[in-house]
Amino acid sequence: MPTRTARTAWNGTLQDGSGQVELSSSKVGTYDVSFPKRAAEDANGTTSPEELIAAAHSSCYAMQLSAVIAEAGGTPQALDVTVEVSLGEDPAGGFRLTGIKITVRGEVDGLDEAGFLEAAESAKAGCPVSKALTGVEITLDAALES
Repeated sequence: MPTRTARTAWNGTLQDGSGQVELSSSKVGTYDVSFPKRAAEDANGTTSPEELIAAAHSSCYAMQLSAVIAEAGGTPQALDVTVEVSLGEDPAGGFRLTGIKITVRGEVDGLDEAGFLEAAESAKAGCPVSKALTGVEITLDAALES
């Protein structure tokens, strides 16, 4: 299996500095990062580790869920997965990820609501990114759409 690479070039202090994160393996882009914008409600054109984790988690979960649905005898027509990753203060000092919320809405042939919910929970447990993030509470909101 392949290894993927990203690189960040950072200049300055935490509060006054900034950097750029490059998606090196795919070469699809370079994105600005800064701590003040990371900690602000409005990202104002910059990304953050939390947003990048959310992107990784949503795409990994969608792939895992499509596989689990097929294994259960269903056919996924469309999956809409949103992942929210929250940053907060760590009681031990500094910051930490305080929670991850997966929201999925699916159009699936061959599974009823109960079967879809079971598949969604199984995908949450089996997704490699979910496994990597076991130190953070991950919640799931899943539903079929007609």
